[in-house]
Amino acid sequence: MNTIHPIEAESYRRLGDRVDLSAWPPGPRAVVARVIHASADLDFATTMVVDEAAVDAGVAALRAGAAVIADVEMVRAGMPSLGACCHLGEVAGGGELTRTAAGLRLAAQRHRVGAVVVVGCAPTALVEAVHLIESGLFAPALLIGLPVGFVGAAESKELARACAVPSITNVGDKGGSAIAAAAANALARLAAAAPAALPTERR
Repeated sequence: MNTIHPIEAESYRRLGDRVDLSAWPPGPRAVVARVIHASADLDFATTMVVDEAAVDAGVAALRAGAAVIADVEMVRAGMPSLGACCHLGEVAGGGELTRTAAGLRLAAQRHRVGAVVVVGCAPTALVEAVHLIESGLFAPALLIGLPVGFVGAAESKELARACAVPSITNVGDKGGSAIAAAAANALARLAAAAPAALPTERR
């Protein structure tokens, strides 16, 4: 089991002084708290879209040894304990797809069933994941869709929420590699049943 570092514990304590997450169920609350801890952005307390079914799906997949797919290397590097893969370096630019979308397509071919997909940079990768799911070519256990940007990010998250696969997203343009990795790391901690100093009520 991982031991919570005192600095992390103190960070969560201060987080609890700043924002009330008690309305969230325990699993989703752990994800939201981790995202806020990683970003120091309290807006995520109201914009995250994560339910117990999505958390349960992610935890079960990780406990079963599911592949973890990252859209870019920065996301992969933010999840060192998960052995995540990123196929961006194996695909060329150009053509009908962006490189991140092409990398996601390659990952879907190699890990067609049961993967955890973590998108924190490229909305086009998240759109491609949804397209492959809707086409019956990809059946991941969970989509973590938290890309950032003014072009396509919010819309790609809407698509993810509307598809048949459980998802963890947020509403709006905010997101990023560290945010997506934080959500995945929260699930990893839950899957490992590690202790967590998470705020449950406003002090």
